[in-house]
Amino acid sequence: MAPRAAAVALLLLLLAPPAAAAAAASSVGVNWGTMMSHPIHPSAVVGMLRANGIYRVKLFDADPWTVAALAGSGVQAMLAAPNDKLESLARDPRRARDWVRHNVTANLNAGVDVRYVAVGNEPFLKSYNGSFINITFPALKNMQRALDEAGFGQRIKVVVPLNADVYSSPDNKPVPSAGSFRKDINALMVDIVNFLHANDAPFVVNIYPFLSLYQNPNFPLNFSFFDGATKPVYDQGMVYTNVFDANFDTLVWSLRKAGVPDMGIIVGEVGWPTDGDKNANIRYAQRFYSGFLKKMAKNVGTPLRPGHMEVYLFALIDENQKSVLPGRFERHWGLFTYDGKPKFAMDLSGNGKGNDLAEVKGVQYLPSQWCVFNKDAKDKYKDLPASVNYACSNADCTPLGYGSSCNGLSHDGNISYAFNIYFQTMDQDVRACSFGGLAKITTTNASQGGCLFPVQILSVSGRVVPLLFLPISLVLLVSVFSIL
Repeated sequence: MAPRAAAVALLLLLLAPPAAAAAAASSVGVNWGTMMSHPIHPSAVVGMLRANGIYRVKLFDADPWTVAALAGSGVQAMLAAPNDKLESLARDPRRARDWVRHNVTANLNAGVDVRYVAVGNEPFLKSYNGSFINITFPALKNMQRALDEAGFGQRIKVVVPLNADVYSSPDNKPVPSAGSFRKDINALMVDIVNFLHANDAPFVVNIYPFLSLYQNPNFPLNFSFFDGATKPVYDQGMVYTNVFDANFDTLVWSLRKAGVPDMGIIVGEVGWPTDGDKNANIRYAQRFYSGFLKKMAKNVGTPLRPGHMEVYLFALIDENQKSVLPGRFERHWGLFTYDGKPKFAMDLSGNGKGNDLAEVKGVQYLPSQWCVFNKDAKDKYKDLPASVNYACSNADCTPLGYGSSCNGLSHDGNISYAFNIYFQTMDQDVRACSFGGLAKITTTNASQGGCLFPVQILSVSGRVVPLLFLPISLVLLVSVFSIL
């Protein structure tokens, strides 16, 4: 071990959490995304992680503001080089060395417990149309070489988080044993998994039972959960009572066929959204997590891979700036709401002995005021469609969609929701509650039934887009949300 690496290892040993926390470190981890207009201060989030016994996080970048908060916390981290860095990392090994120096060595020296470096995120998604197919493996190799040169190659593993769409079983034989890597990337996947295996790195896969249900209207609902209320699938003596196990073991078969039958597997993302679709709700999310966490606590694994599993729940906090191209639910995967409050009771231990989730402490809110439709406005319907469209083009109106939490609002209620969410996103700037006289500010809570009209939190990052620089979009979201 190089002298610098040895010094870093000693520092991390001194900063290691106590025995109780170390035990928690072996439990589930979480994905911590930051694509929100008003992020909570990272130090407050880390405090919440520790209060809940969560000592493993998977990040989607290596943002200094976020990573610095992990220093000395005992929380193990997976840092990431995003997809937009893959080309430079693949083209020039010096970029990989620079990335490791700035994001790994510097953070280790500061007391951050870095365990993995992710190269890209789901780079082989079919929706990317092959954009990253030729650069991911070279970037992976350069990153591994850079870590080796820095003296960290043995203790920090380089991985490529991949969506489960990189493997599948044929439609005429939908069982795990028929699974293999996708034909268009099979040779590449064989090279990648053998490279990872040679460096003692795991395969990181993102598995989403919810998406099986979302993408196939004929998919059996109960097969998405873990309570056995469904007809099982039989495959070569194995019995599958849920799609998670079947999906995971399809990967196991794919790895066998690629020549690495004993390769380790980490579930990089698994979870259930709570809004944005008819099946994305609190009831189903609670049912999913309850069954999944009980399964993790028992260390039963899957039929082909019994035993302990390393998993990262997706996700920690709702992100209101994520792309909704995959679906409106994309902004609602969080275990916690935008202001750091648990969405529902949840025992992370899975054994019935844990406590309900602790919220983020010290979150401050903007004043208790809302922006609503001014029913007394003159010519109130003249510019209304364009105004609602503008609001929803620049703020998150996904709860208004079909099957979502605010889908039952009245005509005027839909308008008020759009105006208010824009007003809150703009830090309650009075200019953001005008819309040519169509809106007004009220101190009466505008929430209706099960639809929350939120009051935004104080931004601690200074990253909110200034009102005057917002692009004006006239995409017809009115038809999407059936608002008017």
